[in-house]
Amino acid sequence: MGQNKNQSRRTFLRNGIGAVATFTIVPRHVLGRGYLAPSDQLTKGVIGTGAMGRVHFNYAGTRVVAICDVDKGHLQQAQDILGGGVKAFSDYRELLQLPEVDIVHIATPPHWHGTIAIDAARSGKDIWCEKPMTHTIGEGKRVKEAVQQYGRMFRLNTWFRFEDNFYGMNTPVKPIKKLVSAGLLGWPLTITLSPHTGFDWKQHWVGKTNLPPVSIPVELDYDRWLGPAPYKPYHPHRVHQHFRGYWDYDGGGLGDMGQHYLDPVQYILGKDDTSPVAVEVDAPQQHPDAVGTWRRITYTYKDGCRIVLDANGRDEQAAFIEGPSGKLFPGFRSDIPDLHKKLAAYPDPPPQITDFLVSVKERKLFALNEENGYRSCMLVNMGKIALQLGRSLEFDPEKQRFLYDDGANNLIDPPARAYWA
Repeated sequence: MGQNKNQSRRTFLRNGIGAVATFTIVPRHVLGRGYLAPSDQLTKGVIGTGAMGRVHFNYAGTRVVAICDVDKGHLQQAQDILGGGVKAFSDYRELLQLPEVDIVHIATPPHWHGTIAIDAARSGKDIWCEKPMTHTIGEGKRVKEAVQQYGRMFRLNTWFRFEDNFYGMNTPVKPIKKLVSAGLLGWPLTITLSPHTGFDWKQHWVGKTNLPPVSIPVELDYDRWLGPAPYKPYHPHRVHQHFRGYWDYDGGGLGDMGQHYLDPVQYILGKDDTSPVAVEVDAPQQHPDAVGTWRRITYTYKDGCRIVLDANGRDEQAAFIEGPSGKLFPGFRSDIPDLHKKLAAYPDPPPQITDFLVSVKERKLFALNEENGYRSCMLVNMGKIALQLGRSLEFDPEKQRFLYDDGANNLIDPPARAYWA
């Protein structure tokens, strides 16, 4: 009997995604009236228990009941923090089978976000995903489709479109959105994200070239850590704190901070349902494996609006937002006289659901969801593709394809390693 049990487990792990897709687990909060009172805690399974996963263990109104990590050291640290009673796994697909898990928190490196999110949706879980939403444009499209097909709630874990001061602006996004919607700056607008307007593009997130192969630590399942990414010999600079410096797993400072910065800008400009028609890059030639630095990335929309990512602070006098009728500077300073008095005459932006637990319990769309999150992540991934290729690109926002550039389109949805395809 022990042999049959082990064989069944191996068969399950080998079948992977297909096994998950053959049935749907319905979480207890959607089983009917009275099954989960509004005051009850929602349960979480956390996939990826490094620093980012652990920092969200104690989110109010939730209780962690299961964890997963491919590094036994991380898993043990998490168990020490959470205490007994929490189930632990090295394969996320086993965690997804637990009917007691309501929400899956994906805190892995970005190259895993898409695969896990799709499997979680198929397994009937609501999803809380770290940024960037996905590693590629194609993955983002499939996540969006899976979340909607299986009726799940999705939250992307960047919050600046609805709370906290937006970096150098010394104000939440709400009054900036109100200013733009009121038309007081005119149209089209240019938004500049630079050190002078409060945005640090973290140019230290670069990779190393010609890494020598190193023995894999016994506590790390490196093959599973790589997952859908191409196989590369192990080196400690590829994993854990340093993975952002490699194209296979992230995209440097743009991958790290891009959706934090660009999602609120997309919301401010009212571009949640579209994408730019062009992306221009000014950067040194990139290494095919290791992410390098860049100087400037410019996105242009069909109506002439632009987003300028000025990594080195070249434009010292740049406004955060500039339009034909006025400018807005850091600290919510403007060259428009009596700005606050004028703004008071205009309505506030429409309300949004900004508590994911409300979204899950009431089955209502969260403020930053699979639709608008997909579009803001597309900004990040468009910039990454242009940087990798070292050339400016044109884009069709409707077809979501680059124009006249097969090389760029090949990077929209690069193939996964065979087992994870």
